[in-house]
Amino acid sequence: MRRAVLIFAAVGVSAVLAMAMLHEPTRSAIGFLKAKWHGPYTVDDRLEQFGARVAERLRPSFAGAGLTYPPHEVTYVAFKDERVLELYARNSASDAWRFVKKYAVQGASGRLGPKLVEGDYQVPEGIYKAEFLNPNSRFHVSIRLNYPNQFDRNVAKIDNRVNLGGDIMIHGSSASVGCLAMGDEAAEELFALSALVAKERTRIVVSPTDFRSHGAVGPEAKHSWVPVLYEDIRRELTQYRRESNPSIEQTPSSMLRMPTVAAHVQR
Repeated sequence: MRRAVLIFAAVGVSAVLAMAMLHEPTRSAIGFLKAKWHGPYTVDDRLEQFGARVAERLRPSFAGAGLTYPPHEVTYVAFKDERVLELYARNSASDAWRFVKKYAVQGASGRLGPKLVEGDYQVPEGIYKAEFLNPNSRFHVSIRLNYPNQFDRNVAKIDNRVNLGGDIMIHGSSASVGCLAMGDEAAEELFALSALVAKERTRIVVSPTDFRSHGAVGPEAKHSWVPVLYEDIRRELTQYRRESNPSIEQTPSSMLRMPTVAAHVQR
């Protein structure tokens, strides 16, 4: 009887773990704990772990865009109202940017409009660089934006704002506060690309809407400098034009709405 009970308990635990692994935030948390047990991963460790799988998934999209894999540099363009992130790349600094593919943003908090202070749940808006690649993120892997950038700091002085916040990431899982949660598979692709081309050649544009669309306007500006920011983003976006083979990683039809708030989680 005792043996039967133990077998039943083992089967039950296995079933619970299997169900948990289907839930991406739980899967990311388990992965984080495994990383803690394993010891800190390096970026090279992560590339060895999933770099080949990423290459297999991405090479057809790069070939379809007429690009080598890996390319010379990449840009990630996120539109908050549509909750999508578009991947662009080019083979040299003198080439035109080419559209590669599109991802659904799985989680992002706040409303349209720039980030102002720490704790406002806002995803920043602006033109950023990749500052750090974290192979040991609580949400699988992540890319940290250089928020606040110089523009953010300059306009904060105008408003007499302090404590602007930070640690804004593109990361895995589907839960986020102030970051862009892409799901683990998409995060692996973006992380691996930035690792291969170098963070110095990874640009990140976060826009409230697609200013390339005719008549597109941003949300109502509550600060005098916001129209200047949106004009900078509008000009930046003229470099990035959608080409062939549009695809999306997740079905976003029920997710293309910015939630007004999200439960607080650590990044």
